[in-house]
Amino acid sequence: MTTRREALKLGGAAALGLLTSHGGTVSAETGQTKIKVAGYAYDRVQAIKDGKLGVEQVGVSFHESNIYRMNDLAFGPEKTYEVTELGLIPYVTKYINDGFRGYTLIPVFISRTFRHRNIYVHVESGIEKPEDLRGRKVGTPGYGSSANTWVRGMLYDQYGVAAKDIQWIEATRSSDISGVVSSSNGAGSRYHLPDNFPLSQGPPGIDESELLLSGACDALVTPITPKAFEEGNPKIRQLFSPLKPAEQQYYRDTGIFPIMHVVGVRADVAADNPWLPAAVFKMYSEAKKAAYANLATTTVLRTSLPWAAEEYEETRQLMGDDYWRYGIEANRKELQSVMRYTHEQGLVKRSGDFVELFHPETLRLIG
Repeated sequence: MTTRREALKLGGAAALGLLTSHGGTVSAETGQTKIKVAGYAYDRVQAIKDGKLGVEQVGVSFHESNIYRMNDLAFGPEKTYEVTELGLIPYVTKYINDGFRGYTLIPVFISRTFRHRNIYVHVESGIEKPEDLRGRKVGTPGYGSSANTWVRGMLYDQYGVAAKDIQWIEATRSSDISGVVSSSNGAGSRYHLPDNFPLSQGPPGIDESELLLSGACDALVTPITPKAFEEGNPKIRQLFSPLKPAEQQYYRDTGIFPIMHVVGVRADVAADNPWLPAAVFKMYSEAKKAAYANLATTTVLRTSLPWAAEEYEETRQLMGDDYWRYGIEANRKELQSVMRYTHEQGLVKRSGDFVELFHPETLRLIG
């Protein structure tokens, strides 16, 4: 195995040869080594997708995909991409439960969402506040999904409602593009719940929206906007309303901006090219800055929202200039919460330290 110092000594084409030997491609036009990068086409990766930003001396080929496909490829035998977006909580569960080491993470938290918006209630359920969920039947298209894990963590930390206080019904079908839901954490690992934990399976072929409308449950915790809500069915509403003030207050109270997806570098490539994870981190950081610049501009509207600049300024005032923050220290509270939630909620068989998930060359990077 080539050490970091040796790789740096090799430099340029020699170091890149190590990359190519582990799956990078070579452009027929330029002869340049290219790494394959997979992810959603967010504004914060647009400069990478467009080819305006890359890794020094390495070409980048960006492949747009969805998280289901990216997780399947990363956790399976193919491992198609040298760099890929991954579900953070599925990665944690696979890492702890199954010893997965196929990718090492870099602290680029590419997808984040406040999750108060993911609790829906039947209007006749009598549920008016989070505490009213105790003892109630709550449907979900996958107990172990990242979004649901964050919701349960928020319910416990902010309102004292523990996962065991709710009667969970896991739908056997999802109205999302994934279709069928399995009884796992989304990474192929089974749950590690205590005996008699209140989790049961819903009727075959019935999705989460149908569970609620049929009266089989009183509420839903789901990352998926239920079909009934999208269609304006008067029998379903969001628990938190108005939504934005509730999520903003959560941030004021906790300083947490929940992390959904992270970026991983394939472990064999990182081992032989230890300079690469830091270089990839820099690429993503520069792409994020380009997205900020587009949001801030008032000369022309680069985003299709008339008050994007005002929204950007409001967000900065609440969350700081670099609110979509990368790097370990700036996200310590979120990462500690993820490790605690996955253990408390029965997704992993032991507690863990988030530091071990990340490539050592990226632990002190600021982005």
